[in-house]
Amino acid sequence: MSEKAPLLHYRLTTSGPEPTDGSKHGRAKVGRGGRGSGEKPARKLGVVFGVITPTLLSMFSVVVFLRVGFVVGQAGLYQSIAMFLVAYIIITMTVLSVCAISTNGALDAGGAYYMISRALGPEFGGSIGIMFFFANVCGSALYVLGLVEAIMSVFGIPEEGGAASAGPHQVLPSGYLWSVLYGTGLLFLCFLVCLVGAHIYAKAAFIIFIMVTTVLVSIFISFFIVRPVGLVLPDTSVNSTSLTIANFTGFRLHTLQSNLLPSYTVDYTTGAMMNFATVFAVMFNGCTGIMAGSNMSGDLKNPSYSIPRGTIAAVLITFITYNLLSLLAAWSCDRCLLQKDYSFLGDINIWPPMVTVGVYSSTMSAAMSNLIGASRILYALAKDNLFGGVLALARKTSRSGNPWVSVLVSWLLVQVVLFAGKLNTIAGIVTIFFLLVYAAVNLACLALEWASAPNFRPSFRCFTWHTCTLGIIGCLVMMFLISAIYAFASIAFMLLLLMLIHYLGPISNWGYISQALIFHQVRKYLLMLDVRKDHVKFWRPQLLLMVANPRSSTGLMTFINDLKKSGLYVLGHVKLGLLDGLPSDPLQSCYESWLSLVDHLNIKAFVNLTLADSVRHGVQNLLFITGFGYGLDTVCLTKDPTEQRSPFFPSVRGAEEDKDLQEEEYVSLIADAVKMGKNVTLARYFDQFNREEVLGSGRKIAGHQSMTGPFVDVWPLNLLQPDSHGYVDICSLFLLQLACVLQETRTWNQARLRLFLCVEAGCRLQEEEETKLRVMLKKLRISAQVQMVTWDEVVALHWQRRGGREKGNLAECAQSEEKMEQEERAQKEDGNEMFPNNAAQLTEEYICAVNNLILRHGAPRPAVRFLYLPRPPADLNRYRAYLHQVELLSRDLGPTLLIHGVTPVVTTDL
Repeated sequence: MSEKAPLLHYRLTTSGPEPTDGSKHGRAKVGRGGRGSGEKPARKLGVVFGVITPTLLSMFSVVVFLRVGFVVGQAGLYQSIAMFLVAYIIITMTVLSVCAISTNGALDAGGAYYMISRALGPEFGGSIGIMFFFANVCGSALYVLGLVEAIMSVFGIPEEGGAASAGPHQVLPSGYLWSVLYGTGLLFLCFLVCLVGAHIYAKAAFIIFIMVTTVLVSIFISFFIVRPVGLVLPDTSVNSTSLTIANFTGFRLHTLQSNLLPSYTVDYTTGAMMNFATVFAVMFNGCTGIMAGSNMSGDLKNPSYSIPRGTIAAVLITFITYNLLSLLAAWSCDRCLLQKDYSFLGDINIWPPMVTVGVYSSTMSAAMSNLIGASRILYALAKDNLFGGVLALARKTSRSGNPWVSVLVSWLLVQVVLFAGKLNTIAGIVTIFFLLVYAAVNLACLALEWASAPNFRPSFRCFTWHTCTLGIIGCLVMMFLISAIYAFASIAFMLLLLMLIHYLGPISNWGYISQALIFHQVRKYLLMLDVRKDHVKFWRPQLLLMVANPRSSTGLMTFINDLKKSGLYVLGHVKLGLLDGLPSDPLQSCYESWLSLVDHLNIKAFVNLTLADSVRHGVQNLLFITGFGYGLDTVCLTKDPTEQRSPFFPSVRGAEEDKDLQEEEYVSLIADAVKMGKNVTLARYFDQFNREEVLGSGRKIAGHQSMTGPFVDVWPLNLLQPDSHGYVDICSLFLLQLACVLQETRTWNQARLRLFLCVEAGCRLQEEEETKLRVMLKKLRISAQVQMVTWDEVVALHWQRRGGREKGNLAECAQSEEKMEQEERAQKEDGNEMFPNNAAQLTEEYICAVNNLILRHGAPRPAVRFLYLPRPPADLNRYRAYLHQVELLSRDLGPTLLIHGVTPVVTTDL
C-alpha cells in the first residue's frame, strides 16, 4: 500500500553542472607551493566522464523517477510519445547550435557563457551570462525545495493530524518556517562543498551517476519480475476518507489499450485541471540540462571533439530511456495508478527504498551543480569587467583559484529565493530562464551563420539557419506556453541588460556580431544600388566636409549634420606627407580620436582620412572615393584659406603642417570639384554659430509659447554677376533645396525661410521673374517669405565701371541685356562657359555695397545665410581676385554658406 504524498511539484527544471574544478577563468593562478605561474593543470576528462556523465545526470535528475507516470496517465501513450518527439526536436536544435559554436575554435573554461561572449561580443555574452546566472540560482533553490518536499513526504509529521496520526518514521515538524529551515540546512551543506572546491562535486558526480543508473536498472527489472499487485491509495477528493484501489497488472494488452489515449483530469498535487499544454510543460523539464557537457569545457582534453559527440549521445540515451519507461508504464499500470500515485515506481520496485535513494541523490546533485554553476558564471562576469566596479569583489579567489566571494554571493541569493517556500512560485521562472538562454544560443548561432564571417567555420556542420530558427521558435513557444507573463518579463529583462551593456559597458576585444551583421547587410544593399535607376526626385545630400582643425570646427560639423537630411555625411581630412620613408601609415592611429570626436558631438558621420603631398591632391582623392550610388555630390569647405591648414589636432600637428593653404590652391579645390560635377559649399563665420542658442529662439508672448524660430535667409541671385538675369537656374534651385532640407529637419522645423529677390525698378524682367519664382515655389511645395529688394543704386556702381549707363538710365536696360547675351555666347564658343571671367570686372565699391545691402535686409538677424557662389574664373591668374571678391561679399555676415550647385536636385513630377 502506498500512502506517500507527492515528492515534487510537476514543474521541475534541470541544469547541467558547471566545470568541476575551482580553477575556471584562472587556472594559472597558483598559491604557495602550487604550480608554476605559467603552467596550467592538465585536462583529463574525455567524452564519457566529461560530457556524457554530467549531461545524463542533469537531464534525468528527479523527473525520471516522479513524472513519467504523470505524463502517461494524463496524456496517454500516443500523446506522450508525441510530446517527447516535439520536446527533443526543440532541444536537439539547441544542441546542434551548441555543437557548432563549440567546434569553431579553441575553448577555455567558462562553458556556455564563454562560448557566447567570445563568439558574439559583450552585449550577447553579458546578457546571456546574467540570465544563466539567475537561472542557476533559482534552479538551485528549486532543487533544495524539491528535496525538502521529498524528505517531508516520508519523514514529515502531517499538519492536519499532528503527531497522533504520524507514522513511525514521520518525526520532522511541518510548516512553512520548518521547510525554510530544512532548506537552509541543506543549502548550507551545498555551500560548504562549493566553498572547498568544485573538485569534491566532481568526485562525487560519478558515484551519484552510478547510483542513479543502478536505480534505473532496478526500475526496468522490476517491470518484468514483480508480480501484479493492487495498491491502496487514499482518495484525494475534498472531505473524502475513502480508499482507492490501483493495480500494477504486469504486461497486459488490455492495460496498454486503456492507456493509449489521453484522459486529462485534476492533478492531485495542485488541484488544477490538466491539459496538453500543462502536461507538456511538465514533461519538457525532464529534457533540459543539455549544456552540462559544454560547461565542462575547461576540463576536457579535446572540447571540440568531446562536446558534440557526448552531448548528442546523452540526448539519444535520455530520449530512448524516457520513451521506454513510458511504454512499460502504459503496458503494466492501470490509469488510476498513474494518475493517483506519481511515486508508483518505488511501490513496484524490487526494493522500494531504491527510488527514494535515487530521488535524494539526484536532487542534491542538481542543487549543488546549480550553485557551483552560478558562482562560476558570476566570477566569469566579474573577471570580464562588463559591469564595471559592481562585481569587483566577485573577482577574488582563494589560493587554489576557487572564487569564494562568488560562491558566497550565489549562496546568499539562493537563500533569498528559498524564502519563496513553494516550488510553484519559482518553478515556472526557472524553466523560462533556461529556455531563454537556449533561445539565445540558437540566436547566436543564427547570427554567426547570417554574418557569413570567414572565420566562422565550425567542424561540426550538421546545422543550418533553419535548425537555429526552429530552435528559437520552439523555445519561445514553450516559454509562452508555460507562462506568458513570465516570458514577457524575462525577455524585457534580457533586452534591458543588452542595452545597458551596449551603452555603458567597456569596449572589448572579443568582437561584435552586430558589426559583422551590419557589414553583411550594408554590403548586400550597396550592391543593389544601381546608378541607372537613380532619379532626381529621390535625391538626398551626400556631403563631404573638409575639416582643417577639428577643435575650431565643431559648430560647422554640427550644422552640416543637421543639413544632411538622412543623407551621407563624411568628415574629410588631409594630412600632408608621403608613405615613402615611413614605417607605416600615420593615419591609422588617428581614427580613434576622430571617432571619439564624432561620438562626443553626437553626429552621424563617417570619417575619411587621406595622406597626400598636397591638400589639393588629398581632396581630389576623397572626392573620387567617397559616396554611394552616383557618389558624393557636395563638398563643403571653410571660407577662409587660413582655416585650411593641414588638419590635425594642434597637439599632434607637425611643424611642416603649419603653413597656410595658398589662395590659388584653395580656389583650385573649388574648380576641381566643379569639374568633377560636385556641388560646392563654402562656410564662413561658423565659429560664431551656437546651435543651442539658435534653436532655442522661441519667445513667450502673452503667456503663450510662440515658436517663431530662427530665420534662414536665401539670396538666389548671383550677386557677383549683376548683369546676369534670371533667378531660376540650377544653382539657385540648389540653394533653395538645401534651405528647405534644413527646415525639414526635426530640430529646424520652426525655422522660417526668407527669400530675397534683387530687382531693378522699371526693368521689364522684374515682374516676369517674380511671377516665375512664385509659381516655382508653389510647385516645389516650398514655404518661404518672399521679399523684393530694390538695388538700383548698387547695380549703378557696376554699370558706371563698365560705362554702360548712369543711374536711372533705364532706356539702355534692354541693350545691356542683349550685350550680356552676346558675351555669354562668345564664352560658350571659346569653351569657357563653365568658368566665366565676369567677376574680374567688379569693383570693391560695388561688392561692399552688395554686402551692405545684405546687412540692411537682415533684421532680425538670421541664424544662417545662403548665398550664390559664382564659378571660379577660367584664368588661373584671377584666382586671388576671385577669392578676394567672395571674402568682401560675405564679410561680417555671420554664419554664411556660399553655395554653387551643378546638380539638378528638384522636380515637380510626382
